[in-house]
Amino acid sequence: MNAPLLQVKNLRVEFAGRPAVRDVNFDLTSGETIGLVGESGSGKSTLARALLRLLQPEQGSVEFSGLDLLKSTPAAMRAQRRDLQIIFQDPLASLNPRMTVGGAIAEPLLIFEPELSAAARWGKVVAMLERVGLAAGMAKRYPHEFSGGQCQRIGIARATVLRPKLLVCDEAVSSLDVSIQGQIINLLLDLQQEMGMAMLFISHNLAVVRHLSHRVLVMYLGKLVEAASCEALFAAPVHPYTRALLSAVPRIPPVAGARASTPLAEASLAADSIERGCAFRDRCPYALPLCASSDPPLAEIAAGRWVACHRSHETLNPLF
Repeated sequence: MNAPLLQVKNLRVEFAGRPAVRDVNFDLTSGETIGLVGESGSGKSTLARALLRLLQPEQGSVEFSGLDLLKSTPAAMRAQRRDLQIIFQDPLASLNPRMTVGGAIAEPLLIFEPELSAAARWGKVVAMLERVGLAAGMAKRYPHEFSGGQCQRIGIARATVLRPKLLVCDEAVSSLDVSIQGQIINLLLDLQQEMGMAMLFISHNLAVVRHLSHRVLVMYLGKLVEAASCEALFAAPVHPYTRALLSAVPRIPPVAGARASTPLAEASLAADSIERGCAFRDRCPYALPLCASSDPPLAEIAAGRWVACHRSHETLNPLF
């Protein structure tokens, strides 16, 4: 087993004294893709920004290649930036409208490889544009001249031109048409194979996560409630929230116009009491009195299967 590239321990992020990310622990190895799923507002994007130190957590550690990013000096953190890149949800908003796309892709090279000549730098820009499926002649055009899918390709080119070790994809395909999503996902997979990158792929699209992830983390109200290999999690989800999440995947109804009822569709969040017990207890069909007073830790209940549930050994049984 390779040594982890990224190790996250006891990470906690708060806003105005309220927890947004709570006691998160996981690791990520080179070349591996971890999918991070959960409802909107569950803390996925906050976790991503905390990992990259785009915001400062209240506690915990984020070790990247053996260096704790949260304790690094500004100079040390800046040196690590070339290996830590992110692709955002809105491709057009993430590009400077006053900068040509060639200039946007060249900017990381100007910062981290200042020794390159202008010709060499431009050669890398053109090669990267072509690698993501765009013509070299597009380098002098501006973001508003491109479609959403093309802008996301430009964002990918900018993020990978330095061949980073870790790429965070924060809902990178959710704003794109379904036909374009598949192309972007395949592009990311090809680049990962070429460069050996690790990826943290954040998405609410479970089909996409299932297609490209090696492992999956499930997040609910700032806490990881289940972690398992992709195959195991989709074959037999254990945590009641994971089960509800998977059951909420849209399916063609048996009768035209029918609507499927799911535990998530009819439930309400219990954000005010998330630290007094299990945050999912008010929505859980298996809740016990213990769930109101004790917050279950994320514990390994089988090889590679981690679940935060007082009844996890029961729910591990698919007939439960």
